Amino acid sequence: MPVQNLERAISKANAGQLITNYLELVEQVGNPVANFKGLRLIQALKREAVEAGPYPKVTLFEAANRIMSDLVILYGVRWLLDNNVFPFGTYTVQYGIDDKNAFDIQATSDGKKLIGEAFNVAPSFFQTKKTSVLKKLRQRDVSADYKIIMFNHDAVERSYKPKPKNNEFFVFVQVLTDDSYMVPNERLHPTAQKGGGGWAGGR
Repeated sequence: MPVQNLERAISKANAGQLITNYLELVEQVGNPVANFKGLRLIQALKREAVEAGPYPKVTLFEAANRIMSDLVILYGVRWLLDNNVFPFGTYTVQYGIDDKNAFDIQATSDGKKLIGEAFNVAPSFFQTKKTSVLKKLRQRDVSADYKIIMFNHDAVERSYKPKPKNNEFFVFVQVLTDDSYMVPNERLHPTAQKGGGGWAGGR
């Protein structure tokens, strides 16, 4: 099943199953370059479709990039829901490079609005990507009650201390675990409970 068929509205009721389904898709991706080396290996990585998994029509290199970012979204949104961080019961997301929505993550409820961008990068690319995302979220014509940047926690050193502006939040996602956290880590939703998923501790 290609990722286009995966549910984009994530709630507490389906978040866990969506992650299970997605990981099953990822397990379909084999090693199409096992017997290659040198230029042939490079060509296969950059030019030949994997023909399996959530992105069968793209190369292994591109599929890996998209899959890692999708996992940040899936685990990150589940953490937001499990910890009642924001006053939303459902988040609408886009996977891969799907441009149907203006932002990777969106939610609305009772007149409140959230928008967000998500990514998974190596530490060497974090600052560049963060700068690009903040520029997008801070455009004058972009308004929301909550603006989030969601990314893989190991993209930065443990000493990293972001300086978000008002209504901006950095969500550090630990893929394959429930131990994500957010900066600032103040409670935003009255039903949020300290404890589970690393909500109370931050860094």
